[in-house]
Amino acid sequence: MAVMLTDRQGERLPDLLGPFQQGDLPSLHALAAGIHSDLDAVAAGLTLSWSSGAVEGHVNRIKMLKRQMFGRAGFQLLRKRVLLA
Repeated sequence: MAVMLTDRQGERLPDLLGPFQQGDLPSLHALAAGIHSDLDAVAAGLTLSWSSGAVEGHVNRIKMLKRQMFGRAGFQLLRKRVLLA
């Protein structure tokens, strides 16, 4: 599994899920079913080199500012903090 992650071998994912679906552990059945329901997206995430990490970082920063400003001066101050931060 580690080799699949580091070498971007997402095409091997269906082969990896087979034993999880046929095993005796119900929790692994649920995990495999969840991954299988969106197999194309998970395989693309394990295969493609680009990432949305930078965008997620900005979204996380804005959400933190919104939480800090909840109940305070209003939208104009929140807007200033988001633009200046």
